[in-house]
Amino acid sequence: MILDNFRLDGRVALVTGGNRGLGAGCALALAEAGADIALLGRTDPAETTQAIVELGRRVSYVPCDLGKAGPAELAAAVGTVRDELGRLDILVNNAGIIRRAPAAEVTAADWDDVRAVNVDAVFHLSQAAGRLMIDQGSGKIINIASMLSFQGGIRVPAYTAGKHAVIGITRALANEWAGLGVNVNAIAPGYMATDNTAALRDDPARAGAILDRIPAGRWGTPGDLGGAVVFLASDASRYVHAAVLPVDGGWLAR
Repeated sequence: MILDNFRLDGRVALVTGGNRGLGAGCALALAEAGADIALLGRTDPAETTQAIVELGRRVSYVPCDLGKAGPAELAAAVGTVRDELGRLDILVNNAGIIRRAPAAEVTAADWDDVRAVNVDAVFHLSQAAGRLMIDQGSGKIINIASMLSFQGGIRVPAYTAGKHAVIGITRALANEWAGLGVNVNAIAPGYMATDNTAALRDDPARAGAILDRIPAGRWGTPGDLGGAVVFLASDASRYVHAAVLPVDGGWLAR
């Protein structure tokens, strides 16, 4: 039955930045579909952990600062997930940071901080997870891109560059790994009501302009990503490679 292809029973997913926002939404959706969950980040995701436990799934917290961790530490984190939960089938590279400033005033430190989390960690975690997935002949990597993977944005040049890079990483890895049983795809959320967009939502002019352009007539929520992430993590997407799936309320159509 087609609905059986969406089930994730017996699989293990690693989600970065799962303590709140989009990461928590993705983690809960994957758990509801049957997966056990590892949550990687700087902050103990107590609320997300409790919600996953209440769904009857196993959950593990892997402490890691993606802004400081190098390739070896990230590979060790992937190894910890495998050791604690027995395997790794799904990686969701969700964690990201943003720094807002006019392009002429962006500091080197802010540029480097954004790149470290939004680009370097995405690649090195994908590389480490990909090695395990290639060995087992199957796996799903889902990168969280952005509307700014397609557009330039305003006052966020480092974030924009990083989210363009996420799509490049997605396509490059898919080209190499699709034939090895590993699906690499991305989701591009639209304007979501999360911590990263708080400054926009608090600006009446910007918030109004954004909302006017969204055909759905509302900001997205973390729960709106659930169907997309489960689809890309499941057997239902077994012939989907290098795709970038917008979940944007129709933003790109305008």
